[in-house]
Amino acid sequence: MSLKRDTSDSLFSRALKVIPGGIYGHVAPIAGLPRHFPHYTKSASGCRFEDVDGNEWLDFMCGFGAILHGYSNSEIEESANEQRSKGAVFNQPSQIMVELAELLTTNINFADWSVFAKNGSDLTTWAIRVAREETGRPFVVKAKGAYHGVDAWCDPGFGGRVENDRSHVLEFSWNNLDEFRSLLENYRNQISSVILTPYHHAAFGPSILPDHNFWPVVEEECKKNGIILILDDVRAGGRLDDCGSHRYFDFTPDLSVYSKALGNGFSISACVGKEFLKAASKEVFLTGSCWNDAVAMAAAQKSVQISQRDQVAQSVLKKGDYFCAGLVACAQDLGLPFTMTGPSSMPYPWFDGDDDLFLIQKFCELAAGKGLYFHPHHNWFISNAMEYTDLDLALELAGQAMNELQNLN
Repeated sequence: MSLKRDTSDSLFSRALKVIPGGIYGHVAPIAGLPRHFPHYTKSASGCRFEDVDGNEWLDFMCGFGAILHGYSNSEIEESANEQRSKGAVFNQPSQIMVELAELLTTNINFADWSVFAKNGSDLTTWAIRVAREETGRPFVVKAKGAYHGVDAWCDPGFGGRVENDRSHVLEFSWNNLDEFRSLLENYRNQISSVILTPYHHAAFGPSILPDHNFWPVVEEECKKNGIILILDDVRAGGRLDDCGSHRYFDFTPDLSVYSKALGNGFSISACVGKEFLKAASKEVFLTGSCWNDAVAMAAAQKSVQISQRDQVAQSVLKKGDYFCAGLVACAQDLGLPFTMTGPSSMPYPWFDGDDDLFLIQKFCELAAGKGLYFHPHHNWFISNAMEYTDLDLALELAGQAMNELQNLN
């Protein structure tokens, strides 16, 4: 199927004149399939979106994880519109801020308090500063290749950085507990925090689940050494367990950061923490003119309530199991060395031996021609708005793409 592109390309040409790069960051054309993905979206509903040229896409990226309950979810939109009729940003916070904090601290088993911002990066950076304030120590430990936001201590780029930006950031290889323990020993009494995602979901490669002893050891070593354990649950939050991904992997952090699915497309993030960190948290300045946006908070409140009521994490994992198993079975029938890595609610596709990413890029290109939005470099996402008929359609079209891929070899 040949997709129309005239309006998308025309808009991008205009954008190049007034926006650096035309489109930047993780949604820049070069980060995906620039000649096969649309540059601009017109509208979205449920698990589909329409681009500016009128092409319809069955979406497996969900706004890069921001959409858990489906685009334009009626309950969430109704809550947002009700608050919008009263106003969004005021001089002071609205009542909904207190209600949302109460909801999160009730649902998240270790949480005693909550603060809010707009993006995950806002609060991962704030969290490591809270840890430094609490411990009086400078160093932060993270996993190599892990993404924690756009600030200089962790962003994946190089522009504008100076050496000091990362002089107090230490890294170890995911699941390598010998490396982890070595860092703790070599920098004894100097490490303020360890910040990790629930599992390793770096771009351009298979997702890696934690070994059975990974989280127990990390948690115990942090306790033993007086180190604050920070969970970056920005991407996975709401897709593994309705009350936080730490429950899925059975450990307890000291601080946890959420965003993406928290607001189902509305811009909001939250950091929750234990009581002993409340005093330090008050010393680390946190603010933004629009960070008390009551509309986004109303959307987040309803999003969390829906997840609890409908057991959405369990639902998207079940749907993901169905979809991933079907896709792998199709590949096996064709003799393709294909697997789906990571949790099934947010899987990353991988062809064994495809280190140059040629096969996954070609597969996603062929799938795009059939209206499937499969990303070749980033994990996918399952929306709870997807019905099994949608998944069956996706499997049928993906099977056609795999058959074409197999015939190319």
